[in-house]
Amino acid sequence: MASKSTTRKRSRCLNCGFEAPDGDEEWIQIEVPKLGRMTQCPNCDSTNVITGQSIA
Repeated sequence: MASKSTTRKRSRCLNCGFEAPDGDEEWIQIEVPKLGRMTQCPNCDSTNVITGQSIA
């Protein structure tokens, strides 16, 4: 029987390397005028975050 691999989508801060599941409550969601909602890192307050990476 073949095993089914599951991938978890994660987000990572490109500034400090913090990682958590995509959409997790650890991430800060901020509203930026003219840009809309952005994800902010709870460790360094950077918004330089890559979201939705598939990690096995």
